[in-house]
Amino acid sequence: MKQTWRWFGPRDLVSIDDTLQAGVQGIVSALHHVPTGSVWSPAEIAQRQREIATKTDGSPSGLEWDVVESLPVSEDIKKQKGAWRDHVSAYKQSLHHLAEAGIEVICYNFMPVLDWTRTDLAWHRPNGATCMRFDLVDFAAFDIHILQRPGAKSEFGGSLCEAAAERFASMSPGRREELAKNVVFGLPGAAENFTLEDVRTHIAEYAQISETRLRSHLVDFLEQVVPVAQELGLRLCCHPDDPPVPLLGLPRVMSTEAHYAELMQAVDSPANGITLCSGSLGARPDNDLPGMMERLGSRVHFLHLRNVKREGDGIQVSFFEDEHLAGDTDMVELVATVLREEARRKAEGRADWSIPFRPDHGQDILDDLNRRAQPGYPSIGRLKGLAELRGLIAGLERGIVTAPATHTA
Repeated sequence: MKQTWRWFGPRDLVSIDDTLQAGVQGIVSALHHVPTGSVWSPAEIAQRQREIATKTDGSPSGLEWDVVESLPVSEDIKKQKGAWRDHVSAYKQSLHHLAEAGIEVICYNFMPVLDWTRTDLAWHRPNGATCMRFDLVDFAAFDIHILQRPGAKSEFGGSLCEAAAERFASMSPGRREELAKNVVFGLPGAAENFTLEDVRTHIAEYAQISETRLRSHLVDFLEQVVPVAQELGLRLCCHPDDPPVPLLGLPRVMSTEAHYAELMQAVDSPANGITLCSGSLGARPDNDLPGMMERLGSRVHFLHLRNVKREGDGIQVSFFEDEHLAGDTDMVELVATVLREEARRKAEGRADWSIPFRPDHGQDILDDLNRRAQPGYPSIGRLKGLAELRGLIAGLERGIVTAPATHTA
């Protein structure tokens, strides 16, 4: 398991020097400043590689750009409207340029409008740490009373609508504004930052796109780009919906094991793979992460290891970003299953037997609370998570992994 770290580029408050001190072996990054739908040029790719390879003092870092996260798929492609064919052509060209630069793993997602959704970006924990949280009542208050989406009330139960109305009434103007910003929050330097009106417009355009139709658009996209990736020796890997439940009336197509199994079968190529995010998928109680890794592991090209704690028993519930070895996902069993998959690949002679992973998200602790880096991506909180995962891996590799567990579908 190759230990990687997400880095957002020169504007990231966590530097390449910091990642070295964390002990990472590779970097996950993207050209967030390039407009979605445009070609990633060789010059821009080479510039990011140089930035990763260089410490603050100008000396070599020894690190390389191992995983792209993400090469974004435009809303036009997802909706199959406007310039979507031009965007697919640009995507293919970007894949050629990335392959020429020696980068093989390309993460992407097919989430409509918003890449991920949280209501709190710095929710206080009893030990003084802060973390990201999805509060279902707050989200309902946003959807019904701030976004004022037509039909929103009908998608929430009566008791939840009442709780949302009470919550909204108790919010100060500042909290209402903060909640709206949190829900539409974007990555630093991202080419797209949506306003509420932008979100309303996109939602209206998705009104005629069912889950079945969106899935067919994803398959259409992959049927065009996967052969290119396979020819170039690249591995595409789709990130799951976050959270993995319907939101804002938008369709979801990458939320369950069944979704992934169907996609892998629809475009059956080693280049069509999975980003297994234990935090995103773990927000649903019916997603068995170790079992998914066992059953779909041959197509898992990238791992996000993080944990969430669900605050209820239903499919759609509140949850928060817990410590990496806490939460509702059995991280010990998941990592053990990953190591078994790596051993199987190695025995088969697969060149990609070592699966890159990163300690996804993390609680803000210690000096993170003053640094205020990208929400979910603190330096010390992720370092703690990586250290815990590194210790877990070392222990399992020294003999705790025995006979494979059996996970039934």
